[in-house]
Amino acid sequence: MKSAFSLAAVLLWSASAAALAADVKPAAKVDTARGSQIASQVCVACHAADGNSPAAANPKLAGQHPEYLAKQLANFKENKARKNAVMLGFAGALTPEDMANVAAHYAAQKPKEGAARNAATLKLGEKIYRGGVADKGIAACAGCHGPAGAGIPAQYPRLAGQWGEYTKAQLMAFRTGERQNDPQGMMRGVAAKLSDKEIDAVSDYIAGLKQSN
Repeated sequence: MKSAFSLAAVLLWSASAAALAADVKPAAKVDTARGSQIASQVCVACHAADGNSPAAANPKLAGQHPEYLAKQLANFKENKARKNAVMLGFAGALTPEDMANVAAHYAAQKPKEGAARNAATLKLGEKIYRGGVADKGIAACAGCHGPAGAGIPAQYPRLAGQWGEYTKAQLMAFRTGERQNDPQGMMRGVAAKLSDKEIDAVSDYIAGLKQSN
């Protein structure tokens, strides 16, 4: 049973990775100096100039894959699959070139480590992240985001050290369908099967993941 579940997880990962790869366009030349300027003028209040957001409600952007960041900005600007009134205001003023530049700037920043805060749920969070939940058909998070939360460039975001509160909010948004910019509905399918306790546990565990830079 376990081997069958593992095979299903691999097939699901392969299909979603292929779909994502098909959407990735060749990277254009970026201007990180321009990206830094945009970050210091537009993004700094919520995400900090170096992308290490001081507020748990706002995601850490430092070290995130630039293709992923640019895609999120484009999705916010489109205001369909991912909606946020604040981000719509900022992203709406950016050109595709601006998005690529600011994404490259944040990708080049060094992320600060985070920490799990609830020792009581660490084992459950680790189990979900590394092994999934077989009886619910949930594959391991590590299958797409890597054992240390590094993610896969242009496909799956880096998670290591991300604020637990932010990760939880995104899982809840995927569960309700408020956020719909996951390829083939993969994250919506996962989040729909997770209980509140499981979301709390895996979000907190992710916050404590360490990745060498």
